[in-house]
Amino acid sequence: MTNRLASSTSPYLLQHAENPVDWWEWSPEAFAEARERDVPVLLSVGYAACHWCHVMAHESFEDAETAAYMNEHFVNVKVDREERPDVDAVYMAVTQALSGHGGWPMTCFLTPGGEPFYAGTYYPPAPHAGMPSFRQVLEAIEHAWREQGDEVRESAAGIVSQLAFQPLPQSTVDEEVLSGAVVSLLGHFDRANAGFGGAPKFPPSMVLEFLLRHHERTGSVQALSMARATCAAMASGGLYDQLAGGFARYSVDAAWVVPHFEKMLYDNALLLRVYTHLARRDDDPAHARVARETAEFLLRDLGTPEGGFAASLDADTDGVEGATYVWTPAQLVQALGLAEGARAAALYGVTDEGTFEHGTSTLRLLGEADPGLAATLLAVRSRRPQPGRDDKVVTAWNGLAVAALAEAGAVFGEPRWVDAAVRAAELLLGTHVVGGRLLRTSRNGVAGTAAGVLEDYGCLADGLLALHQATGDARWFTEACGLLDTALARFAGDEPGVHHDTADDAEALVQRPSDPSDNATPSGASSLASALVTASVLGGPSSYRDAAEAALSRAGLLVAREPRFAGHWLSVAEALALGPVQVAVVGPGDDLVRAAWAGVHGGGVVVSGEPGGAPLLEDRPLVDGRAAAYMCRGYVCDRPVTSVDELREALSARR
Repeated sequence: MTNRLASSTSPYLLQHAENPVDWWEWSPEAFAEARERDVPVLLSVGYAACHWCHVMAHESFEDAETAAYMNEHFVNVKVDREERPDVDAVYMAVTQALSGHGGWPMTCFLTPGGEPFYAGTYYPPAPHAGMPSFRQVLEAIEHAWREQGDEVRESAAGIVSQLAFQPLPQSTVDEEVLSGAVVSLLGHFDRANAGFGGAPKFPPSMVLEFLLRHHERTGSVQALSMARATCAAMASGGLYDQLAGGFARYSVDAAWVVPHFEKMLYDNALLLRVYTHLARRDDDPAHARVARETAEFLLRDLGTPEGGFAASLDADTDGVEGATYVWTPAQLVQALGLAEGARAAALYGVTDEGTFEHGTSTLRLLGEADPGLAATLLAVRSRRPQPGRDDKVVTAWNGLAVAALAEAGAVFGEPRWVDAAVRAAELLLGTHVVGGRLLRTSRNGVAGTAAGVLEDYGCLADGLLALHQATGDARWFTEACGLLDTALARFAGDEPGVHHDTADDAEALVQRPSDPSDNATPSGASSLASALVTASVLGGPSSYRDAAEAALSRAGLLVAREPRFAGHWLSVAEALALGPVQVAVVGPGDDLVRAAWAGVHGGGVVVSGEPGGAPLLEDRPLVDGRAAAYMCRGYVCDRPVTSVDELREALSARR
C-alpha cells in the first residue's frame, strides 16, 4: 500500500512511499487538514543518504502499530531537507535551541499554523541511554495537546517570537581580522591528525580555500602548513575512497580513519577546487592525483543522463552502513592472491582486528599510491551490492560542480571536464529556470516545484562565471549577471548588505530564514558575495563590488568570532583585499592560457578568446598579429606580453 509520497520527485520521500504512515508532503493542504482535525503536525525532515534517517524509518515508520498511532493523533509531514532547505533551516534553528543539538532525522511538532513547540532528532523505538522512546514522545505530545492545548499554543507563539530575525551590525573585515582568523584557526588545529577540532571531523573545504588564498596574498607559512597537512591527511585516510576517488561526508573519529560513508556532491565539488588550487600552487602529483580522481568520480558516479550531477550516494548498502567499501585481509587475498593480498593489506591498513565493524577495515593509503592495484580492487568491489543514489539535481550543488570542473579542466588541460560543466550548465538554465526564476531541483529532466533559494542563485552564478573563464564564451557571463541581478532584487533585506535565504515572494514560513554561516556549503549570502566579486572583476558593474562589500560587512562579526563557520566569507574578503587581478588572453594562444591558469591564484580571473569576445577582451588587440596576454591588478595594467616566459615572470612578480 502506498501513501501520498508515491507521486513525489524526491528520492528521499519515495523511500517512505510504502510506509504505513499517512504521510503528507509539505503543503497548505496538510496544515488545513491539521486545523480541521485540531491535531498537531508531526514534521519529519531528512535526506536520502542519511543513515540514521533509514534507522528511524525501519524502527518506527515501518512499524504498523506506531504508524497507526501517528495517523490517529497527528498530521504527518515528510520533508526532504535538500529540496526544501528553507523549511529545514527554520525548524533546525528551533531544534538546536530546544534540544541543544541538531541533525537528521529532525523531528518537530507544530501547531496547525506551523508554529513549533517541541523538537528533537532521532528517537529510538525503546528508551535508551536516558533518551525516551519515540512512542513515549508521541504519547506525551498527544496528551499535552489534548489536556493543555492553550498552554502549548502559547509556548509555540513564544518560540516563534524568539525566532525574529535580527541582522548583525556592520563590522569591517580588514587585515587584522584576516590575520586573526588564521591565529584562531591555529588554536583549533589538530596538530596530531590535521583538520580542526575533534570527532566527528568534517572536511573544512571552505576554510582550506581561505588558508590557501591568505598564503598566496601574504606568504603566511602557518596558513599554508595547515592547508597542506589537512589535505594530505584527508587524502590518505578512510575519508577518501582510495579505489574510486571522491570523499565521504565526514570522519567519525579524529584521525580520518572511519568515514560516515555517504558521499555528497557538494563536498566533492568544493574539495575538487581545493585540491586543484593546492596542486597548482605546489605542482604536487599527489594533490593532482586526488583532484583528477575526484573529478572522474563526479562524472562517473554522480553524472545523470540529462547532464547534471546527482545529489549523493547513500551511506548504506542493503541497510548496512559501509558494506560496499570495507575489507578484511581474507577478502584481499581472495581478490589478489596471497602475496598481493598481503601487500594490499599493508598498503591500505587492513588488519585482522579491523578498523571498522565486525573485523572489517576501511582503506587508507599508508604508502605510495598504486593505480593498478586500486583498479583491480575496484573491479572486485564493483561486483558487490552498491549504495543507492539520490539522483535529484540540486541547483546550488550543481553550480558548485560546474565551477569546480570548469576550473579543474582549465588547470589540468582536461576538456572533458569543461564539456561536462557546459552540459550541466545547459541543463540548469534550460530546466531549472522558469519565468526568469530558479527552481531548486529536477529529477529525470523534470523540474521540481520548490523555489530556488539564495544559495542556488549565488552558487550557479559562480559556476557560470568559472565556465565563462574556462571557455571564453560570453553567454555564461551574461547568464550569471542575470541571476545576480535577480538575487539582488528579490532576496535583499531592509538594511544594506542584508540578504534573506528566500525571495520576497516565496512561501511565507513562521520565519524568513537568513543564516549567514558557512556550514557544509557556502551560505546563500556568502555565495552571492563571492559571485558578485568575481563578476565585477570580469567586467561587471561596480555596483556588484559595492554590494559584495556591504554583505561582507554584515558578516564581519561572524568572520571575526567564528572563522571555522565563515570560510567562504573569508575567501571573499581575501579576494577583495587582493584587489582585482585579471589576465586576458586574446587570440589563439593556448600556451599563454595554460600559463595564466597555472599562475593566477587567490580570486584572480582568466579570460581568453578573440578580441572583443568578452568584457575583459574589449579594446585589447593582438600584438603584431600574435596572441597576447594582458595582465592587470587593481585596474593598473602591465604592457601586453606574447611569450609564456614573459607571462610567467609577470605573474610571479605579482604574487
